[in-house]
Amino acid sequence: MVKQMQLHRMENREKGGLTTFGSYWGKGEVSSEAKFILMNEDNSNVPVQSRITAYWPDGTVKWAAHTANSDGMSELITVETVLKDHRNKETNSTLSEEGNKQEIIERDTKQAGGNDNTDILITEEKDSLFVQAGTTSVRIWNKGTKLFEQFYTSECKAVEKAELVALLEERSIEDDVAIKREVPYLGVIKETKIEECGPLRCVIKITGIHQHAITKREVLPFILRMTIGKNQSEIVFTHTFLYDGDENKDFLKGIGVRFYRQMKGESYNRHIKFGTDYGCFHESLAMLLTWHPRVPISIYESQMKGEVLRLNEKDTPEAIQAKEHIPIWGEYVLCQDSATHYVVKKKISKEECCYIEGLHGIKAKGTVAVSDEEGGFAIGLKDFWQKYPSTYQVKDLDNEEASATVWFWSPEVEAMDFRHYTTTGYSQTYYEGFDEMGATPYGIANTNEIRLTAIATGIPSDEWMERFFKQVQKPCVYIASPEYYHELGAFGIWSLRKRENEAQVWLEDQLEKGLEFYLEEIKVRNWYGLFSYGDVMHTYDKIRHCWRYDMGGYAWQNTELVPTLWLWYSFLRTGREDIFTMAEAMVRHCSEVDVYHLGPYKGIGSRHNVRHWGCSCKEARIAMAGHHRFYYYLTGDYRLGDIFNEVKDGDSALLELDPLRHFFHKEEMVYKTHARTGPDWSTFTSNWMTEWERTQNQAYKEKILTGIQDLKNAPLRLISGSDFEYDPESSHLRYIGEQATGGFHLIICMGAPQVWFELVQLLEDEEWNQMLADFGRFYYMDHEEQMAFTNGLIKDRISTFPYMAAAMAAYGATYYQDKELAKKVWKELKECLSTEAKNSVFAINSVYHAGNQEILQEMSSVSTNVMSQWCLNVIVALDLIPEELPESFFGG
Repeated sequence: MVKQMQLHRMENREKGGLTTFGSYWGKGEVSSEAKFILMNEDNSNVPVQSRITAYWPDGTVKWAAHTANSDGMSELITVETVLKDHRNKETNSTLSEEGNKQEIIERDTKQAGGNDNTDILITEEKDSLFVQAGTTSVRIWNKGTKLFEQFYTSECKAVEKAELVALLEERSIEDDVAIKREVPYLGVIKETKIEECGPLRCVIKITGIHQHAITKREVLPFILRMTIGKNQSEIVFTHTFLYDGDENKDFLKGIGVRFYRQMKGESYNRHIKFGTDYGCFHESLAMLLTWHPRVPISIYESQMKGEVLRLNEKDTPEAIQAKEHIPIWGEYVLCQDSATHYVVKKKISKEECCYIEGLHGIKAKGTVAVSDEEGGFAIGLKDFWQKYPSTYQVKDLDNEEASATVWFWSPEVEAMDFRHYTTTGYSQTYYEGFDEMGATPYGIANTNEIRLTAIATGIPSDEWMERFFKQVQKPCVYIASPEYYHELGAFGIWSLRKRENEAQVWLEDQLEKGLEFYLEEIKVRNWYGLFSYGDVMHTYDKIRHCWRYDMGGYAWQNTELVPTLWLWYSFLRTGREDIFTMAEAMVRHCSEVDVYHLGPYKGIGSRHNVRHWGCSCKEARIAMAGHHRFYYYLTGDYRLGDIFNEVKDGDSALLELDPLRHFFHKEEMVYKTHARTGPDWSTFTSNWMTEWERTQNQAYKEKILTGIQDLKNAPLRLISGSDFEYDPESSHLRYIGEQATGGFHLIICMGAPQVWFELVQLLEDEEWNQMLADFGRFYYMDHEEQMAFTNGLIKDRISTFPYMAAAMAAYGATYYQDKELAKKVWKELKECLSTEAKNSVFAINSVYHAGNQEILQEMSSVSTNVMSQWCLNVIVALDLIPEELPESFFGG
């Protein structure tokens, strides 16, 4: 049976080059043997390369990722499934995430030569891979310090070679003199692996570490993906670096990628152009505007248009004479040193000479182009100003070989200091978990994206640079309608927007106010920077009119109470690009900086704190796969595959750090560690579910079933506990009583309902469904009812913050057709704002000369915990119990 899915280009997203997008299919609809066809609005076929990214339990396709050339795609497109032999390999290819992908790779790596109708060809040589992607070719190394050589297109040889670079700052004091030494490191390749290869693109994964040339010390591991498209004059890089240094000694002075080009022709025909706030900064190395001799202004005008000048003694004697006596600017720097400032400066290529400043601006576009008489290249760094301090440093433009370095952390600014802000803990006063210190950055990571594009002739026009900027910063994304995702139950239970009565209008108004406030607050508070962009803050200080940026656990949110899920479900129901962009940034931050990728904490993360890695609580919930599955399935992002691989066995980290270590005596335990049903075990189920659906590894399904069976055997099933002993080896939970350390609400406020609702789709276990319903119904009983229901077993355990359990209660109301419970849910969601938000609505006040604003738009009692959970629970309840929603919350 043929199945179809329609998608559209997301608003404010620029076409240009290859795009990868996800398709979602109902259970049992699409065989894993099926092929995919991509069609435009006029029913013309578009070449597409596809891979399966998730399966239903019956082996049918749940999610697939598709790559196509956006330049040939209409605003509306259709993905259609057909039998495998209906389309040929040249125009369509389907690869599974772990299965027949390898078969295609092995086939292609044995080929050499070919024509334009073949797949991309990768020839394996002794120490390298030679990639022939139609008119584009490049040699990628699998050892040494060179990433690649000879990036060619049909028009030009764009880049000669590239390498990864890093600088660590070593500090010491001698005779009361502070000494800072910048120590250089080069990236050394350890392994090169083909992850995907088909008719349209290949993805090469390179892993290694930075090494000092003399001492051979190795530090700062890296993961680099190169995506090369057939007949595409560009390479897209996804660069990840990990911090494995000593924060007391290893201060990050710089890290980036350096590209080299053999420069051709005269200095006056060599150009550089930076994207700026408005238009571009453009110069030639040798600008022909001189006092004596006077060069004809027409020559200078042509030069500044980017035209290649052909000067000679006969026709342009003044220019020939002048070029020997004017400065040659061989080095240019654009440094974005804050979210609101950058500087462009330049110098002559002599160490003894200073820089001069050419321009100050606010937000650079993150693009640079370099060209000579035979072509050149352009570089774009995504989120350039948002992830400051970022820099382009272009050197030796006046020599035979020039270099352009993309610095993710700029050597132009103070080195990154990974140390903690204090030497003690403030567990009671400032909500920092425990008094013990646990502020270690060892094992955190950061990921950035670069686009390197060949330039055929001359310096590009300002219009070309503007389009390139949009392609880098706002790349093309195709999505389906909210109605499509909702009808097929993508990502579980959530509601479509409706404004059919006064109560719905009021609820939707509050949801929209919350989103608009945070979108604006990012700009107002400048929540930017390499290690902070994507995060928001936890709790507001209405006295200082700022967030509690300096107060322990009240500062950065990390993933506390899942603002990640709030944003993604808000995106699903609206399709809004600005929400997608905010959620995308949160994915990159929360999956990298808040999580440990190396060391004893690998697979878990740090709770909220002044420093993202500062809290002594290291917990699995911060690293939960469920935070990021949306972005992975909607875009096919390979880096998140790494993250999911890391967290799938993250429960083993609890052997190193028991989350309840301060509340139980180890010598009295039967199992080796503890796990609360939520947020610990619920996080494990998210990680295991993601691994199971991505790879069809049944062992991870069995881990889920093991825990569910243990809960079925507990006296109160899911209501039991929430503290359990836990054995990571067997995945068993051991019931130890009715203690709920930290509060009973922790079971459900960290994303557990969203995970467990998806398991309802996958497991088809009626008892599990009932357990969820019983939990929701129980949470909304008064304490006397709860005591009677449990025969007094829960004793003094209280169901705190009932609005956080509204989604579960709504599920219970639906399951049992309990109208009174449903009404109670709506009453709680309406009235809790008066206590939790200190107002009956998400109200915004205007404050004069506060927060460094002329007029600050302030939500004085805002808490991201409350905002995330209230919005998320409303979004679910609107889908489950709309019938019991009153016409109005205000009578009449």
